[in-house]
Amino acid sequence: MKLYATSIPQALPTWATVISNNAGLIEVEINDEDPGFHLMIEELSTEIQPGIIGVKASALCQILSIEMVDSNEEN
Repeated sequence: MKLYATSIPQALPTWATVISNNAGLIEVEINDEDPGFHLMIEELSTEIQPGIIGVKASALCQILSIEMVDSNEEN
């Protein structure tokens, strides 16, 4: 899984790797098979819609101190 961010912390978890950093766009690859990643996802899981369990992107970004690219922003 990949995330695209505008800022990241200096120290990322072992399951996250910076792939590229071009023109302020940081590509981070997540090893979604890592047990540490699964544990964190389980802790963040909530009911995001009635009957649907998932993880809100905002919660994931907050715990990782990542500022993701806002695809809804107009240039």
